Amino acid sequence: MNRGLILKFENLVQLRGACWQLRTVSYRKVYRGQWKPVQSSAHPVWSVLLYPQFWQKDKLISIALLQCRHLATKEETKKKKKKIALTKGEVAVRQKMTIEELARAMGKDIDHIYEALLYTDVDLDSLEPDSVLHEDHIKLIVKKSGMKYKSAKLKEEKERENTDAVKRPPADPAVLTPRPPVVTILGHVDHGKTTLLDSLRKTQVASMEAGGITQHIGAFLVHLPSGEKITFLDTPGHAAFSAMRARGTHVTDIVILVVAAEDGVMEQTIESIQHAKNAGVPLILAINKCDKPEADPERVKKELLAHDVVCEEFGGDVQAVNISALKGENLMVLAEATVALAEMLELKADATGLVEGTVIESRKDKGKGPVTTAVIQRGTLRKGCVLVAGKTWAKVRFMFDENGKAVDAASPGIPVEIMGWKEVPSAGDEILEVESEQRAHEVVAWRTYVEQQERMKRDVEVIEAKQKEHRMDYEKQQQKLAHLTWRQRKAVLYKANKHLMFSKPKERTEMDKNVLSVIVKGDVDGSVEAILNILDSYDADGECKLDIIHFGMGDISETDINLAEAFNGVIFGFSVKANESIKQLAAKKGIKIKLHNIIYKLIDDLKDELNSRLPPSVVENTIGEASVLDIFSVTVGKNKIPVAGCRVQKGLLDKKMKFKLIRKGDVIWRGSLSSLKHHKDDVQVIKTGMDCGLSLDKYIEFSIGDEIICYEEKEVQQTTSWDPGF
Repeated sequence: MNRGLILKFENLVQLRGACWQLRTVSYRKVYRGQWKPVQSSAHPVWSVLLYPQFWQKDKLISIALLQCRHLATKEETKKKKKKIALTKGEVAVRQKMTIEELARAMGKDIDHIYEALLYTDVDLDSLEPDSVLHEDHIKLIVKKSGMKYKSAKLKEEKERENTDAVKRPPADPAVLTPRPPVVTILGHVDHGKTTLLDSLRKTQVASMEAGGITQHIGAFLVHLPSGEKITFLDTPGHAAFSAMRARGTHVTDIVILVVAAEDGVMEQTIESIQHAKNAGVPLILAINKCDKPEADPERVKKELLAHDVVCEEFGGDVQAVNISALKGENLMVLAEATVALAEMLELKADATGLVEGTVIESRKDKGKGPVTTAVIQRGTLRKGCVLVAGKTWAKVRFMFDENGKAVDAASPGIPVEIMGWKEVPSAGDEILEVESEQRAHEVVAWRTYVEQQERMKRDVEVIEAKQKEHRMDYEKQQQKLAHLTWRQRKAVLYKANKHLMFSKPKERTEMDKNVLSVIVKGDVDGSVEAILNILDSYDADGECKLDIIHFGMGDISETDINLAEAFNGVIFGFSVKANESIKQLAAKKGIKIKLHNIIYKLIDDLKDELNSRLPPSVVENTIGEASVLDIFSVTVGKNKIPVAGCRVQKGLLDKKMKFKLIRKGDVIWRGSLSSLKHHKDDVQVIKTGMDCGLSLDKYIEFSIGDEIICYEEKEVQQTTSWDPGF
């Protein structure tokens, strides 16, 4: 008896020792590995624990370890990180957190995250520990866990040093030298601005322009017989180019306002006056087309008084010159008036030091690459100068004058075409010379960085607004489903979105049929800008969404075709070309390429494309009208059918057409006739003035005085309500 007790006691001691060693080893790292508990069915642990006397202590430990754990890999060890200690129940959250990262930030395990997501619209079956959570769901999980969330602090970057290039301080008046005046010609479309400049330059600019309308800005130097030089900026008069006219006034000294003597003050005339006033630039009035019999220069001067443009003969300070640009009459008088005003303004500039200027227009040339037309405002530009403009830079390779002749230097007030740009700068960008290419890289890098920061701020605001809107919609949806269990809720959401989940890509495209995706290509930056400004005024998204997927300069390329194919879009080109291989590729892929040289024709074509995307509207075309004069009924089988005795007042009644019954101005029935009789004969048509009896395809009691209208439905193509303003 005592021996049996002793054996049992020894077994208990041995078992206790084995368990203690198991516990110790489970917390020990073996060869920098970790042990994790697993399930095994080979040797159940209970069999070992029930009969420990049959096992040696070492074997007991080794088998238990074999059955209860497996060795974790080094990669898993690295992934395993300590839980972050929470401060005051706050969780630092950020966008695009994974489930694992959120669990770590909250100091919880992954199962806790799954539990918190049970009653949301998230599909738990698709979630993995490395799945990225939406920010709304992250905040919801934190709230459900009884915690508060705060935005995680981004890694603080060292404040970047401002390496931008800036203008030099004002020059010493002693070093200033006279420069040619920069004159901008403004006015309404087709009032003769280009013809005037053409006459001054003795060239044929207008004949080269599509339809005789200037399409983009140009800068030219005019040499007068007196030896004076005047730099002219020729701006388009079309309504689409408002921004380009405004830009022209900011680099100019004098504005010549061209007004046609027979038309008088027009819309763009008023706009041009406003641009000049805003820029603080003096005006010279050129009343053109005075050779025409219907010309009335005095009327033009009086009309301008209403816009605070007072000519000298009315006691003002605006010089007025009557000219005929086509016949060359009084052009020298206009030039002398310009030179006289320039002398009064005492226009001078510093021709030494680093160059400063303004981009007037920019374009991509096949042979020359990115090219800009610029007006130099300070310093002297020479070959080899390193320039920056916007987010690009150039080492000047060649310079050309307005006639395409190479020049070695350009002093202040001189327009010049510059080659050597890495990218195409935007029209209106400020040009600054820097000391070296390295310095140019620094300036461009800084400007790119500043733009990125500003874009990020804007994006964050837009994202937050969208998230707030989405959250409100989601909460409204949740309130509607609040009385359901989470399984019922999930089933309702599944049914609601089932048609989208199983729709094929082609079907989804058809659902978005009322979207017009466009690619805009232009010859110069100013033209593209003008087109985009017009498209910015589009306000009919409810009818058809207009989506600009790409814009740029240069001819139509294969990349444009591929992009248009991806978005089912249309390519619009302004003063650009598409070679035969591109046209064949587009035809093969079913892509439309619309090429135009006149801007209003391009916009008309765009409106036609928008119209084609709109669903047709159904229009009722009335064929005949009849009034009910008497009511009776006929028996067919066991049923009594109401019959109306009518007289056709207008048109005719055709049994094949559709009918409607109107009572006191309200339509109470639409459908077709079951019978139409004249006396006792079934007929197909009843004409004006004839009597008839008719019954409807539905049981409706007639009243004397009811109107029967016979009509047909026609589908009519809708037109967009968008008005671009011209």
